[in-house]
Amino acid sequence: MKAVCWYGANDVRLETVPEPKIINPKDAILKITSATICGSDLHIYDGYIPTMKKGDILGHEFMGEVVDVGREVKKLKVGDRVVVSSIIGCGECFFCKQQSWSLCDNSNPNGWMQEKVYGFGTSGIFGYSHLFGGYAGAFAEYVRVPFADHGAVKVPHGIPDEKLLPISDAFPTGFMGADMCDIQPGDIVAVWGCGPVGLFAMRSAYMLGAERVIGIDRVPERLQMARDFAKAETINYEEIDAGEALKEMTGGRGPDACIDAVGLEAHGMGLEGFFDEAKQTIRLETDRPPVLRQMMVACRKGGTLSIMGVYGGFVDKMPMGAAFNKSLTFKMGQMHGQKYMPMLLEKVVNNEIDPSQVFSHTLPLAEAKQGFEIFKHKKDNCIKVLLKP
Repeated sequence: MKAVCWYGANDVRLETVPEPKIINPKDAILKITSATICGSDLHIYDGYIPTMKKGDILGHEFMGEVVDVGREVKKLKVGDRVVVSSIIGCGECFFCKQQSWSLCDNSNPNGWMQEKVYGFGTSGIFGYSHLFGGYAGAFAEYVRVPFADHGAVKVPHGIPDEKLLPISDAFPTGFMGADMCDIQPGDIVAVWGCGPVGLFAMRSAYMLGAERVIGIDRVPERLQMARDFAKAETINYEEIDAGEALKEMTGGRGPDACIDAVGLEAHGMGLEGFFDEAKQTIRLETDRPPVLRQMMVACRKGGTLSIMGVYGGFVDKMPMGAAFNKSLTFKMGQMHGQKYMPMLLEKVVNNEIDPSQVFSHTLPLAEAKQGFEIFKHKKDNCIKVLLKP
């Protein structure tokens, strides 16, 4: 089969690789009908995620048709149309039973690698390095889905892939970001990053009762998308200091909650931004934290910081004094997809939201390299790229 494989920073190639097979009786094999490039994939593309190996198949946001199942798969059959969570959970461990699927004890065979840095291992993730299990990703014609009864959600026929595909990752990630804010009636929520996850976080904040949502970015078409799709107020941080703007827009109090939908390649301004990028380039710092710093200072006293942008290692120059003395609450983590996917699917089926609006480009799998470049550099008004095998 054909698959998009990683060979180094900014080097992905369409290769011929063996088709996946049933390894465990709880596996299913999926024929991919649609996949999409996620902002987290850019961290791999740019070379910032460790333990990648040449030839690894990328892709973690996908859907398709079941073509084979293991003998212990009970909920799926050949021919079912499914959307699959990017997070792999066993469904049986302490954390899965608590709906904390990304903390699964059993789905990551390489958890021992994480223990050295994180103290404990976490769940496996499709196509996201050997640190997260070394699973083959979904930028391919077929993919093996472990623990398929727990990760694959059956979806109706007759609804276009574009409306259903974001339920795999971007939509539940954004929703979890808003859910962790403990939004109360009248709250003001600020979201850093107006890409797909940020847009879904904004929509989700309104779903959960926020009175006002403010999106922060520097790309004009993404800010416009935040206004049109998410009905958010916006700040272009290249034109005005985001912290000062938020203070003015909230009557001097600051937003009740702040969501980071950017992650480890956040763009800083001025000398601070240059310093972070330079340190990350030579690995004196693994992640760039300007969004975290801004949120810690901008959030109101007693507010909540929700971090859904991916971080992988270490940051410095953090204003912990501000966070401590303002009594801020931090919540963060990889999304618990299986917890949110059924509810979000119902909203799509009932036409409460049309997630397909975030897709700006559709490309064949053979043009995945071009898709990465368009998405990375925000060319041609790109918001999100859909890949078709």
